[in-house]
Amino acid sequence: MADLRIERELWDRGLRYIAGVDEAGRGPLAGPVVAAAVVFPHYVEIKGIDDSKKLSERMREELFKVIMDSAVGIGVGIVDHVVIDEVNILNATFRAMHSAIARLDCEPEHLLVDGPYFAGANIPYTTIVDGDTISVSVAAASIVAKVTRDRLMRQYDREYPQYGFAHHKGYGTREHIDAIRKFGLCTIHRRSFHVSSLKNHDHE
Repeated sequence: MADLRIERELWDRGLRYIAGVDEAGRGPLAGPVVAAAVVFPHYVEIKGIDDSKKLSERMREELFKVIMDSAVGIGVGIVDHVVIDEVNILNATFRAMHSAIARLDCEPEHLLVDGPYFAGANIPYTTIVDGDTISVSVAAASIVAKVTRDRLMRQYDREYPQYGFAHHKGYGTREHIDAIRKFGLCTIHRRSFHVSSLKNHDHE
């Protein structure tokens, strides 16, 4: 379970605003990549915060509301499939993260970024492998990013109901791949992920 040990070390050094940063949606075949940045006050206590992938959808939605009510700053960055295809998913993820950081109401003094690397910033940062299982701030960012993206994919499901986006959120499940083979690609599919190879020749 994630905790606040890293944040407390930074708070004890006199820093006030520590932002956890994480993303959702690097792996799907369709839809945007979404990043979030979350800054908590020193006194925060929220039970159950952990890596969003370990939580049920109901728990994520419940924690999302608690995080929104408890944080002193929350920023969300969204980069769509067009940009993903133009700059690749890694660079698109960094763009989403920078956008999320820029949208914070407070100016962070240090970033805690999930993953082994980050495309630098003008703000000091620490990269943390599996950060969403270690830092409460990063885990909270993973929840905000995941819930935000899932909601977007449910909206896309209403526009493209034949693909089942509400169920698989754009990931390469058998249901999704079968739909691509049957219906071809829709607007939000990421062409750079070579999903065109999944189509039947009838749809090419």
